[in-house]
Amino acid sequence: MKHLSFILGIFILLALINAEDKQFGKDLTLKEKTDVAAILQTPAEFVGKRVQIEGTIINVCETRGCWIDIAAAEGYDKIRVKVNDGEIVFPMEAKGKTAVVEGEVYTVTPANSCSGNCSEASKSEEVHQCPHEKEPAKIYQIKGSGAVIKL
Repeated sequence: MKHLSFILGIFILLALINAEDKQFGKDLTLKEKTDVAAILQTPAEFVGKRVQIEGTIINVCETRGCWIDIAAAEGYDKIRVKVNDGEIVFPMEAKGKTAVVEGEVYTVTPANSCSGNCSEASKSEEVHQCPHEKEPAKIYQIKGSGAVIKL
């Protein structure tokens, strides 16, 4: 029994030694982190600004690894970090891990967006929005330049 405990202890020690952070893309340079919830509460204040966020990766692009969704520290808020295809490839095993990411906040106006209860036929094809909406819906994302994932 002593030998089994000793061997198990060595395996745990080796796993801890080999558990390291994995760098993706450019080095992180910002000293201060911004909360994901703060970005989503007042997104207009952050558009065009470079931010560093930290959170749990809750989803990874299964096709190309070109985006990750990062959860806010509390609640259900999340923000997508999108990178240029092939520049950074996030691994599927990153899901559930903690990441620190830097990049610029920007907006995406999805085609055929509709935040209300509109039928598909009632959407204006010219501006891709419901007739009763003044502006198309916006989604806020981060154009990722670098990330560190704690694998």
